[in-house]
Amino acid sequence: MHDIKWIREEPNGLVNALVRRGTDASEAQALVEGLIALDETRRSGIVRLEELQARRNAASKEIGAAKKAGENDRAEALMAEVGALKTDIPALEEQVKAAEAELHNRLAAIPNVPLDVVPEGKDEHDNVEIALVGQKIGFPFVPKQHFEIGEGLGQMDFEAAAKLSGARFVVLKNKMARLERAIGQFFIDTHTEEHGYTEVAPPVLVKDEAMFGTAQLPKFREDQFRAGEDFWLIPTAEVPLTNLVAQSILSEEELPLRFTALTPCFRAEAGSAGRDTRGMIRQHQFNKVEMVSITTPEQSADEHERMLACAQAVLKKLGLHFRVVTLCTGDMGFASAKTYDIEVWLPGQNAFREISSCSTCTDFQARRMNARYRPAGAKAPRYLHTLNGSGVAVGRAMVAILENYQNEDGSVTVPDVLVPYMGGLTRIERA
Repeated sequence: MHDIKWIREEPNGLVNALVRRGTDASEAQALVEGLIALDETRRSGIVRLEELQARRNAASKEIGAAKKAGENDRAEALMAEVGALKTDIPALEEQVKAAEAELHNRLAAIPNVPLDVVPEGKDEHDNVEIALVGQKIGFPFVPKQHFEIGEGLGQMDFEAAAKLSGARFVVLKNKMARLERAIGQFFIDTHTEEHGYTEVAPPVLVKDEAMFGTAQLPKFREDQFRAGEDFWLIPTAEVPLTNLVAQSILSEEELPLRFTALTPCFRAEAGSAGRDTRGMIRQHQFNKVEMVSITTPEQSADEHERMLACAQAVLKKLGLHFRVVTLCTGDMGFASAKTYDIEVWLPGQNAFREISSCSTCTDFQARRMNARYRPAGAKAPRYLHTLNGSGVAVGRAMVAILENYQNEDGSVTVPDVLVPYMGGLTRIERA
C-alpha cells in the first residue's frame, strides 16, 4: 500500500518504480495521473462536504433567531435551505465514500517500490548471484531424482495421494515421514535456540483482513484456497505471524520482534500447469518454517541480512550446496522491496532450485495492516517495517537431502545433524 500524499508530492517516484518493475512508461504515467485525479476528486468532495455541513449547522441556528425576530419569510427560506442540504449532504457523502473506496482499491493493486540497490531486469535470468556455498557432490553413478528415490524405497506414494486428494499431493510413509518431521523440528529448534526467534503456533485459517494485510488479497486471490465463507488457508505462516502486529502501535523498545513457525501451507498453484508435475517441488500442501521480523526503518536493512544468514545457517548444517541470488526488479514478489533467494543444488535435476526467499517489505504491509510504533521521545507514531523469509521449506529440504545424500544401492544417508531427530537412524533403506 502506498501513501497517496507521497504520490501527490513525488509522482515520478512511483512512475519510475513501476517502470523498473516492467510497466510501460506511458501506462505508469497514466496510472499515477489517474490516482492523483481521483484523490483530487476525493479531497475536493471532502472540502465541499465540510462546507455544506457547516452551512447546515449555521442555517439551523439562524432559523430560531429568525422566528424569534418575527422574520417568518426568512425562517421559511432557511428551512428550505436546510431541507435541501439534508438531501445534498448524504449524496455527497456517498460520492466521497465511493472515491475513497476506488482510491483504496487502486492503491491496493500497485506493487511495492523496489529499493534503489535492487538490480533491474525482466525475469529470473536477470537475477544476480552474490554467494556460492559448498560444492557439488561427485557421484560415481548417475544420481536419481527425489521421487525415484522415495518411490524406490517404497516410502513416497503419489498414487495414494492422488486417490485421496488429486494431483500435487504426496503420502510419506515410515522413515520418510519421520524424516520430514525431523527436518521441520531441526529448523525450528535452530531458529529458536540459536537465532533468537520466538516460536509461535498460529492458526492456519485466517480472515480476509489478514490476507489483505500481507498482500495476498486482492491481487492473488486465485492462488489461494478459500475455506468456507469466512476463512482462507494460509499460503505461508508469514500471514498470521506478520498480522500479529496489525492495528497496533508498539513502543520502539519492543523492537525488533522476531517470530518463527512450522506450519502446513496451502497454495492453489494457479498458472503453474505443466511445471514440476512430478515429485514434491510444487505441491498444494507442504510444510514450511517461516521467519518474520518486525522492526524500525533504520534497522530493516541489517535485519534483512541477518534473516538471510539464519536461512543459510540451517542449510550449511545440513551440508547442502547452494547459492544466493538477489532478485531483479522483474522477478520480485508483489509486496517485496528487495528479495534474496536461496537456491539449493539438486543433482538429480542437475539444477539449482529455490528453497528460501527472504524479503524486506519496508512499510508496504504495515500500511495495509495499520501497524505502527512510537519512536522514543516522539509524539507521532511511524509505520513499522516488516520482513519475512523461509527458514526453510521442509519439503524442498527433503528433496535436497534425498538427492544429495543418495547412495548407489537406493538408500539415503541421514545428515549428521538429523540423526538425533531420527532416533539414531543413520540410513534410510527399503523396509
